[in-house]
Amino acid sequence: MSGGRSIYLMVGLLLVMLFSIVPAEGSGRGAGDFESWEWDVIKPSDRFDGSWSPRAGLQVVKLRNTFYLMGGRTPKPPSFPPIPGDSIIWGDVWKSRNLGRTWERILDTDSPGHWPARAYFQVVKKGGWMYVVGGQNFKAGPVDCPVDVPICSDFFSDVWRSKNGVDWVELTDDAGWEPRAGLSSIVFRGEIYVMAGSQNDDESIGPGGPARIYFDDVWKSRNGRDWELVTQHAPWKARAGAVLVEKNGYMYLLGGEEGFVCDPLPFCEPPYFNDVWRSRNGADWELVTEAAGWSPRPGHQCAVVLNNFVCFGGFGLLENPQDVWVSKNGADWRELVDSPWDSASADEIKYDFDVLVVQGGKRGQRPSIFTFGGDRETFDFTDPTNFLRVDNDVWRFSSPKH
Repeated sequence: MSGGRSIYLMVGLLLVMLFSIVPAEGSGRGAGDFESWEWDVIKPSDRFDGSWSPRAGLQVVKLRNTFYLMGGRTPKPPSFPPIPGDSIIWGDVWKSRNLGRTWERILDTDSPGHWPARAYFQVVKKGGWMYVVGGQNFKAGPVDCPVDVPICSDFFSDVWRSKNGVDWVELTDDAGWEPRAGLSSIVFRGEIYVMAGSQNDDESIGPGGPARIYFDDVWKSRNGRDWELVTQHAPWKARAGAVLVEKNGYMYLLGGEEGFVCDPLPFCEPPYFNDVWRSRNGADWELVTEAAGWSPRPGHQCAVVLNNFVCFGGFGLLENPQDVWVSKNGADWRELVDSPWDSASADEIKYDFDVLVVQGGKRGQRPSIFTFGGDRETFDFTDPTNFLRVDNDVWRFSSPKH
């Protein structure tokens, strides 16, 4: 046998050995086998544990190996007469250096010189800075609102940035796009993108006010101060609460809603989405699937880890969806056996929580998805304990320890 043929034979044998070692997706081996991933409580939910209060509509960002958690809403106990959605709105900032186990408050809600308290906003990181973008507050009652309007939120189009979560600079008080909450934002190819979202409170929560408006526009900014309209009307339907992530050179937009309720329950289809779209520039969009495997929903989260989409959580009018879905391409989805947060029932499923992805690192750090807080309230405003169904826990979904 010639030397050249010997080399080819050796290379071929090595390739065979390599592919016999690398686990296939779903083979039951390796970090990429999501069926083997486990849910672990990093910090249990406890309203009185001295850390951040239970809340929904919060944001968390990882900067220089530190988790920063900020903003959100905490429902107030029922009042008489009742005010649907009555809440404390936070402008505080907390940090954790140990992957969410313990937290230190570094900024109070009423501290001067930083962004006004808000929920349902976005925080992104770019170039060593964290950027606070958009959102809404909560005002209620005859002192703050017009007659016969029980709630009247302010909506924001401002942008703030900080390197440490304490010292904030307002880059603009009006970015050019309409003030909104439930917006989607991402840093993609060196620019901050803002899209979708809504303005005004939903009729089911705040009757008597202006009609809720949904957006389908896309904006971008290199510096957070100067904004450019990319498209006034994207091809996807106007919505709020859509997830926006990056994968393989594309932005992906997944799910969302164009309203909270439908009529008559339980026979109507809620105005929720489970479509998936992608774009390389924010102007030109491609429909990946009109209907993903998971049910239409808002308030969910999708993370990209090990080059897979992982989606879970969210709001359902009759019952919150108790499932976890994985996809390589955004079109073909596979449901995992385990329920999110090891939930025993749909009553334990959260919406309007936040997630962070840790892809792995030093000291044996495993690829993981961390979740923070979230809401489990229902639309039963006659339930006097409904306001307690908001969490301040931290969970980790990751491959098992070896």
